[in-house]
Amino acid sequence: MLLAVIALGAAVGPAVWADHNSPEALEARIAPAGRLNVLAPGEANAGAAETVSQAPQGAQAVYDSVCAVCHDAGIAGAPRTGDAEAWTARIEQGMAVLVQNAINGYQGAAGVMPARGGNAALSDDEVAASVRYMVEQSQ
Repeated sequence: MLLAVIALGAAVGPAVWADHNSPEALEARIAPAGRLNVLAPGEANAGAAETVSQAPQGAQAVYDSVCAVCHDAGIAGAPRTGDAEAWTARIEQGMAVLVQNAINGYQGAAGVMPARGGNAALSDDEVAASVRYMVEQSQ
């Protein structure tokens, strides 16, 4: 097998091997496959080749696509939607507190609420509408 590799090297010539080991070839081989671009809510993405427009979603659509993952199963201490007992103390804090916790995230003794349910693309209005939807379903 080693003899075949040596013969192949002699057959293709040193120029191919030199190109393979050049700094440019090395950089190309170890270059990242992509780049993660994380933006703050509302921050413009000046470096993007194109901007994807996202139409506002309704409260139930946001709930179904984002919130239900945790609030249907009670993951990470999330109060289950429809469980009035689990929501009572939270509702008593007021809608403004619930909405701010959902927008900014919250960590308490009972569990963790990731900011915007883990979806940074949601607007404040979408998050607030989804919180109102869950409260309505849980009283």
